[in-house]
Amino acid sequence: MKKLKIFVDCHVFDTSFQGTRTYIQGLYLELIKDDTKHFVFAANDIENLKSVFGNQINISYSKYYFKNPLLRLLVEIPFLIKKHKAHFAHFQYRVAPIKLCNYIVTTHDVLFQDYPGYFPKFNRIQSHLTYKFSAKWSDIVFTVSEYSKERIQKHLNVKNITVMPNGVDMSFFKEYNKTEIQAQIEKEFGFSNYLLCVSRWEPRKNQQLLLKLFINLNLHHNHFLVFIGDTTFKNKEFQSLYLQAPEEVKKKIVFLQKVAFDTFQNIIRGAELSIYPSIAEGFGIPPLESIAAGTTAITSNATAMSDFDFLIDYSFDPRNEAEFERVLRKAIDEKAMPFDAFKKRIKQQYNWSLSAAIYNDTIKRFIDS
Repeated sequence: MKKLKIFVDCHVFDTSFQGTRTYIQGLYLELIKDDTKHFVFAANDIENLKSVFGNQINISYSKYYFKNPLLRLLVEIPFLIKKHKAHFAHFQYRVAPIKLCNYIVTTHDVLFQDYPGYFPKFNRIQSHLTYKFSAKWSDIVFTVSEYSKERIQKHLNVKNITVMPNGVDMSFFKEYNKTEIQAQIEKEFGFSNYLLCVSRWEPRKNQQLLLKLFINLNLHHNHFLVFIGDTTFKNKEFQSLYLQAPEEVKKKIVFLQKVAFDTFQNIIRGAELSIYPSIAEGFGIPPLESIAAGTTAITSNATAMSDFDFLIDYSFDPRNEAEFERVLRKAIDEKAMPFDAFKKRIKQQYNWSLSAAIYNDTIKRFIDS
């Protein structure tokens, strides 16, 4: 039997960290251990991909020359699938319309359907059409949570969906010296004793409420506030709050984009507190990564984050400012979390080897059928 060839669209690696990049990286670092399959990873910056997945006999890299997503999907990806004679191609959300092999798509969420006010009208329309087409055009459809599965079934009328949860990279669990990491971060970036929020910039991510509390509670007296993430949609409410903030507050707010993975991980390790106030998510991995790294985290309990029931004392309704403030104050004042129990739960429930097993079993069942 010929070695199974799987083409993986990795264009998200050409931007900053986001959930889909974490998903592909974690899943395929586990899958490439299987030398009965050959993997073709494609992106604009293949040197970056090589730094993540390395060089081994069952991996090939293909460079995208088009940065326009339409040209990439219509022209470049079908050409590369044919060139590499791929048996399967794995996409996130949207697939190439010209189908030259079996398709796998991961539809992480359809939040634009349930929370339309947080998405531009044109984005909602094209997302609905392309997500639905992609899911129905694909042979295997994955999603990352039971919450997302139920919403996808309802809104896209797609029934055969397999839940393959996100995992936390085992490197987050490694031992380290927090004091040394914090000194390193301060030397490199100039901030210390900081609160951290890792998330793309969109109004639903709720960075505006975090900023409001940072200002109202005078947290800048003792803390920096650090944001990591690229902009998807402009957050006008956040921008207005930030522009009106006193200069002494603005000096304690830091915005970072496109940081290397090792640096990203160290910033998480060095934080006093990780905060994830999102109103709607298909999964929500940053609080799990923070806890795995030994950093106290508080998180929204809305949508898919409600699955994190073991974090009930560290979660809040993201629309309830008073509740958010109470949990935030408690986390800052107490600085304590039962890390051993939480890490054990995360390792058991959210690990990439479990996800890889689901992936392989699903492909096997498809081939056998």
